[in-house]
Amino acid sequence: MIKKASIGLVVLALSATSCVSKKIYNDLETKYSDLKKESRSIADENANLKTAKNQLELDKDKLTKDLASTKDDLAKQKADLAAEQKKYKVLQDSYNALEKNSNDALESNMAKNRELLAQLEAKSKKLADEQARLDKTANRLKELEDMIAAKEESMRKLKETLSKALNGFEGKGLTVEQKNGKVYVSMENKLLFNSGSWAVGTEGRKAVVELGKVLGDNPDLSVLIEGHTDDDPYAGSGPIANNWDLSTKRATAIVAILSENTKINKQKLTAAGRSEFSPLASNATPEGKAKNRRIEIILTPRLDEIAEMLNSIN
Repeated sequence: MIKKASIGLVVLALSATSCVSKKIYNDLETKYSDLKKESRSIADENANLKTAKNQLELDKDKLTKDLASTKDDLAKQKADLAAEQKKYKVLQDSYNALEKNSNDALESNMAKNRELLAQLEAKSKKLADEQARLDKTANRLKELEDMIAAKEESMRKLKETLSKALNGFEGKGLTVEQKNGKVYVSMENKLLFNSGSWAVGTEGRKAVVELGKVLGDNPDLSVLIEGHTDDDPYAGSGPIANNWDLSTKRATAIVAILSENTKINKQKLTAAGRSEFSPLASNATPEGKAKNRRIEIILTPRLDEIAEMLNSIN
């Protein structure tokens, strides 16, 4: 059935024609350029978020290595202290022996002992200060690890909640997965749109509304809605010029439905069109094209607390 439907779509796309004036064409070309810039900006932002996450992980590894190295230094200093204490015992015994022989020798040894005691006290204070610093760093690292683990756990629970809420639509072109610290909800066009259309169908609207209920309970999530197409050129008429326009229009259609939920933080919503340039499968087969025609909703947790914690450690 998918193969026959895809062949019908190709025939319909080849048979459709459109005529536009030069002004309309220029306007659309300008919109295309603007949308392309916006897409690049979103792609850059996504890359920056990935880079920031990778940098956080690198910084964590470095701090862990620094902590291990400092602990080794502390152990060495403790060993040095023990050696110095042993020397002090020898000097103390010498002092006791010399005390019986000469007041001059006694005074000399006492001066040396006072100097040694002062040195030992200084080393002890230095060791105590270093231990306190190490304890503070270790505590902050533990807090950071706990915070990262909590984020991962919250996204796991979010994925489970979404899977339960959207269970009735899985198998109809909808999937939910967790990866890279984010949750991805993918909806194929067969659930949402008719060919060449950006109007959401009844069943697709139900799925988006159910998704919106979960997002309304998680207002701190950043929500990126991406529209994707296959590589068949858009051949319809009207305000849509190409697959860039169509993918963006479909993304904004999903945003419009989500925005109906007053609990959703609109400042966290972003719509983007990716056209055919981020495929999941090869466009050489009807099945691959069907997978590529989709809406992806990418849910990202807040990372500012982790960044602040990392800055406080540095």
